[in-house]
Amino acid sequence: MRKIFDIHGGVHPPENKVQSLSRGIESAGIPPVLVHPLSQHIGAPATPIVEVGQRVLKGQMIADAKGFVSAPVHASSSGTVSTIEHREIPHPSGLLARCIVIDTDGKDEWIELDPVEDYTALEKADLLHRIRDAGIAGMGGAGFPSAVKLSTRDDVVIDTLIINGTECEPYITADDILMRERADQIIAGVKILQHLIQPTKQTLIGVEDNKPEGIAALRAAAEGSNIEVVVFPTKYPSGGEKQLIQILTGREVPSGGLPADIGVVCQNIGTTVAIHRAVQYGEPLISRITTVTGEACSAPGNFEVLLGTPVDYLLKLGGFQQDQCIRLVMGGPMMGFTLRDTAVPVVKTTNCLLAPTQKELPPPPPAQACIRCGMCAEACPVSLLPQQMYWFARGKEYEKLEEHNLFDCIECGACSYACPSNIPLVQYYRASKAEIRKQQQEKVKSEHAKARFEARQIRIEREEAEKEARRKARQEAAKKKAAAGKDPIKAAQAKAAPAADPAQAAIEKAMAKRSGNAPEETNEEKLARLKKAVETAEKRLESATAKLKEAEAADAPNLGALQTAHERMTEKFAKAKEELQQFEQASTEAPSTGDPAADAIARAQAARAKNADKSPREKAEEQVASLEKRLSKSEQKLAEAKESGSETAEVLEQSTAKLRDKLDAARAELAQLSESEAPVAAAASTNDPAQLAIEKAMAAREAAAKLSPEDKAKKALESLEARVEKTRTKLAEAEESGADTVDVLRDTLAKLEDKLAEARKEAGVEG
Repeated sequence: MRKIFDIHGGVHPPENKVQSLSRGIESAGIPPVLVHPLSQHIGAPATPIVEVGQRVLKGQMIADAKGFVSAPVHASSSGTVSTIEHREIPHPSGLLARCIVIDTDGKDEWIELDPVEDYTALEKADLLHRIRDAGIAGMGGAGFPSAVKLSTRDDVVIDTLIINGTECEPYITADDILMRERADQIIAGVKILQHLIQPTKQTLIGVEDNKPEGIAALRAAAEGSNIEVVVFPTKYPSGGEKQLIQILTGREVPSGGLPADIGVVCQNIGTTVAIHRAVQYGEPLISRITTVTGEACSAPGNFEVLLGTPVDYLLKLGGFQQDQCIRLVMGGPMMGFTLRDTAVPVVKTTNCLLAPTQKELPPPPPAQACIRCGMCAEACPVSLLPQQMYWFARGKEYEKLEEHNLFDCIECGACSYACPSNIPLVQYYRASKAEIRKQQQEKVKSEHAKARFEARQIRIEREEAEKEARRKARQEAAKKKAAAGKDPIKAAQAKAAPAADPAQAAIEKAMAKRSGNAPEETNEEKLARLKKAVETAEKRLESATAKLKEAEAADAPNLGALQTAHERMTEKFAKAKEELQQFEQASTEAPSTGDPAADAIARAQAARAKNADKSPREKAEEQVASLEKRLSKSEQKLAEAKESGSETAEVLEQSTAKLRDKLDAARAELAQLSESEAPVAAAASTNDPAQLAIEKAMAAREAAAKLSPEDKAKKALESLEARVEKTRTKLAEAEESGADTVDVLRDTLAKLEDKLAEARKEAGVEG
């Protein structure tokens, strides 16, 4: 007697299998319409290879596998492709997926099949190719493509082949009826798998003891072979792949591992029959046995149904009474899911349609608080901690869920079945798994985006370095050419000298500039740079002038933009020229010592000495000119800000007002110096600039001291009147020419008039 091992946990729900075993397998016939989803398996959806309006034959491939983990789809009867569109498919979330819809013609006309008389003459790769092209996927679980599962590596030794005939979930009898009526096909399929897998020790068919007729039929068909039918006690969920392996061999598949890791390959009973028909008859997977049961069905049974058959068509064959059905379930009561629409099709994994009444499968009562009884942990067949995982799932602590092996959960529902508080534990685990997968996908997308960004930055830096290298190379070539024209000997030497790598030099220069270790610019380099800037600005100014003249002659619509560009280029040219002149003058007055710091000090001393030679009046004139220039620029910026509605208009207005006050004060000081210049000049008795400046300042101070408060107020009033009159003149000119400064000048005039009114009031003068 073979030793049978036990698994942890498990439950014993009512079986309810006899209802659908009252008669044998019946054909469901050909429905008017077949709906073939492109995703009926784990992995990438298949890709359509037919077009709308095309006639197809039974068994013809209509969608090819896309990728390694995928499976093709075949037409289950002859007809015409009416549409390829998104429709609702059998799925717990009720999602939509692309489907190929075929209007059947009733002829059921087959394609030409390619059977194999002697499969033992085929290589492993050829057998796997036939199984893959037949579109066979696991028909008892999640629908994993069989060719992928059977593609074991040559360095992995498989000692045990297990055929899963457990069918432990209540109500479902599709595998049981298959064992009773088609045991010879099952054994034929097992022998093909033996040839393909080459198990070194044993081939086992595991069946629960609640299927005596099926067990007897299998044993009769397997007589004389090395295939052993193993019977063990009924317990849910012993039909899980890992649980069945543990029951039959005592081995445990490691967390996150595969059965092949411990030398085992496992296949379902229905899948085995499909492999037999694909290899020996050349038939692709186009039909399966599906159980239709439940007290809302008056004629429950098992039907051989074409894949793509609408569920409502199949339910009619089972005597479905919709008014008595509380909810329609695809699958069993433990792991099945509710269907929202009976128009969805039967797919490769559809083993049962359950239509219970309210009495038979009442709605679960409201969930209550967890009482920490531990019954869920006792029922878990994977030895997890469902109670602790429930709290982590509610708190969305996904890292802790993964640490507690969430993905080892087979979602059998035993914990929910055993829970006295009616908490839908398995629903929390499913939702958490979906959220974790979503986060992982977003993380992968983020990492890909980061990698693309970094690659782009590297590419941009490389292109800049290459551009700089080409520029350097052109400069070096020009120097060598010039040298060759002047001195043949030097030209020959330059030609013979090894050329430096311009790309490397440009890269080193860019890295030094980034790190802040770039060498200090010499006076010669700075002079060359400033001259180059003047030449460039001058050329651009000439170009802008030419364009402006052409636009003025043609009265072009972009005249205003060209005028603005011309003004900016004029300012840039003037600024570049001024910087060059200042540098040349500073270099002349303070020749370079080779030390940048010493040169800077020398230039500052020279500038200070130069300013010391100026008289107070000259300094005042320079200050007035500088302030007038700054005020003009500020007024222009203020006008542009007001025109564009910028938020900086208020700040610019305050700054402009301060500049006006400073300019008024500077002008007043200049006027005082001008009045006192004559007596100071007459009294001057020395040519010493410093002494002259001191005498001028003393004379100005004395002249101001002699003025009475009334004279000072009168002088200030006259200055304000002059400013008001000057501003009025400017405003009239601006209004006449339509200049942009009209609003600014109006505001300025209003403020000056307010100041003038206050000054007149203080002086007692009527306006």
